[in-house]
Amino acid sequence: MFRINSSSLIPGFFILNGVPGLEDTHVWISLPFCLMYIVAVVGNCGLIYLIGHEEALHRPMYYFLALLSFTDVTLCTTTVPNMLCIFWFNLKEINVNACLAQMFFVHMLTGMESGVLMLMALDRYVAICYPLRYATILTNTVIAKAGLATFLRSVMLIIPFIFLTKRLPYCQGNFIPHTYCDHMSVAKVSCGNVRINAVYGLMVALLIGVFDICCISVSYTMILRAVISLSSAEARHKAFSTCTSHICAIVITYVPAFFTFFTHRFGGHNIPHHIHIIVANLYLLLPPAMNPIVYGVKTKQIREAVIKFLLGDKVGST
Repeated sequence: MFRINSSSLIPGFFILNGVPGLEDTHVWISLPFCLMYIVAVVGNCGLIYLIGHEEALHRPMYYFLALLSFTDVTLCTTTVPNMLCIFWFNLKEINVNACLAQMFFVHMLTGMESGVLMLMALDRYVAICYPLRYATILTNTVIAKAGLATFLRSVMLIIPFIFLTKRLPYCQGNFIPHTYCDHMSVAKVSCGNVRINAVYGLMVALLIGVFDICCISVSYTMILRAVISLSSAEARHKAFSTCTSHICAIVITYVPAFFTFFTHRFGGHNIPHHIHIIVANLYLLLPPAMNPIVYGVKTKQIREAVIKFLLGDKVGST
């Protein structure tokens, strides 16, 4: 099971235990997770298809939404199939390299998701505060560069997780009390000093999460000032209504993220471990499942595109 590599003792595989303490209810726990995964895949792939094929949705706001949908569906696909194998077939073993790869993609994509939400806030800021220059500021080239920069930021900050985790000696065993390979969950299995892992993880959270939240807060402060300065109540309502879907997406994404982050560091001993695991899984599944629903309900152009797709030429004849 173990092999010697340099001076570290590295297991050939890890064993993911699922939700500790609730092993007897794994099948029942899997049902809502499986349902949310199906909704996430169908909803996000549907959004990407609509945005790609509907001319009315070829605008910066919807390009960013397509990027968010792609990130979300990729994120939940990195964890849910393996999680369902644990719940349904008791297939708990995962190769160490596969575990490290899963850890990288989970953290890279969550960082990417946060970055895209920040870009969407900047998009709303430009649309409301500089409406006449919106199309000239957010060109396709600018959108592509912004998306690439967000991707590279996440990749460069998360890559060290692999090396920091792989350097640790694993002489206490290879059982991970989780449904997927999370950075600190894997590191805590080690018998070595994980202080560097913890400090770097906190630094990444600050550089990605806190930075993005600050940008979002500044954007909405400027948006609020611009909306309040409008003379017409109808104009104020129309301007701010374009932000409601994005605000819902922010809440859905950051509330479970904050819960997971703060309870792990400040209140973890007062909350059962299985609650941590369930919330950590909801953090990866809830935004991908809910974002297509929120944008489909709240955004008129997407509703019209869905109706047009479902009814086809019947819409034009009514």
